[in-house]
Amino acid sequence: MYLPRLILRNALRHRLRTGLTVLGLAIAVLAFGLLRTVVDAWYAGADAASATHLVTRNAISLVFPLPLTHRERIRRVAGVRKVSYSNWFGGVYITERNFFPRFAVDAGTYLDLYPDYLLPAAERKAFLLDRRGAVVGRKLAQTYGWRLGQSIPLRGTIYPGSWEFVLRGIYDGRQPNTDEGIFLFHWDYLNETLRRNAPRRADQVGVFVLDLMHAEDAARVSGEIDALFKSSLAETLTETEKAFQLGFVSMIDTIVLAVQVVSLMVVVIVLFVMANTMGMAAGERLPEYATLKALGFRPGFLALLVLGESVLIALLGGLAGTALTLPAAAAFSAQTGTLFHGFAVSHTTMVLQLLIALGVGVLAGLPPCLRAARISIIAGLASLN
Repeated sequence: MYLPRLILRNALRHRLRTGLTVLGLAIAVLAFGLLRTVVDAWYAGADAASATHLVTRNAISLVFPLPLTHRERIRRVAGVRKVSYSNWFGGVYITERNFFPRFAVDAGTYLDLYPDYLLPAAERKAFLLDRRGAVVGRKLAQTYGWRLGQSIPLRGTIYPGSWEFVLRGIYDGRQPNTDEGIFLFHWDYLNETLRRNAPRRADQVGVFVLDLMHAEDAARVSGEIDALFKSSLAETLTETEKAFQLGFVSMIDTIVLAVQVVSLMVVVIVLFVMANTMGMAAGERLPEYATLKALGFRPGFLALLVLGESVLIALLGGLAGTALTLPAAAAFSAQTGTLFHGFAVSHTTMVLQLLIALGVGVLAGLPPCLRAARISIIAGLASLN
């Protein structure tokens, strides 16, 4: 029982040095956790995608629309349960800094495809009855302080003009990674305006969203849909919803890779800091280790004494950093608003933080641990002079 007490006493012998080392480790573990959470947030949309959803877009590029008439032909493909559609609207709310996804959707079918958007029945009915009505996620509403019945103005970019919407519903996410930062309104409202002001742009949609009867039919249905419109004026590309979402992530692959590299560099820096601390501590205590050996303590005991101190300090820093990650992530999420699709620290990230701290403690403690175990009694006592 005296081994744990000796480890604790050694760790607290130089309290300032130990405290600064623990602080440095905590900051590094915190940084690693936040960086990994950023990476997870980029992939949150793809991770939340339904296995039974397909997305059909223009084969050339997403910026080119598809005619609404494609819908009926898609609906008749075997294995398709429902078809809806949406348009990226763009637009500006007050200032360009207030970014959030804005979609014009087929209100009658789009919400049915996303049961994870929990919308009260009364609010859903109000939205369906109001052509200028809009539905937003809880996080988006809280970010801008919106309330039901409030008028929300948008300045058109892709679709020029001043657009006024009335907030009729606020949905909550069923799952922690459900996106609560989306602004949805009636595609019919957009289309009616285009018919008056820009008839050539009317009756076109950005993407069709399909719900399949069976997820295993995805490849077959995708091929059949694209074959229907091959060599037409608007050829299609149909892919799973997850692949569609990952297409956006691929646009920022370099940034994601850079974040991952930085998170690994943080771990390496922590290792060097910890190794320096333990090296200094072991160097100062060589005479003590030699004395313990002279008293009959075996090399294994000395090794455990040094390694235990290193692991203890590392775990203290790891626990502190992991504990700080949760409030830090919440504060970061509040500052970024709806930029990220779910910014929550996963259990996997927290486990990795603790494992990294443990690994750093073991690796940093190994060289001084071996040095203490192999020390010569004569050489160690001679260093007192």
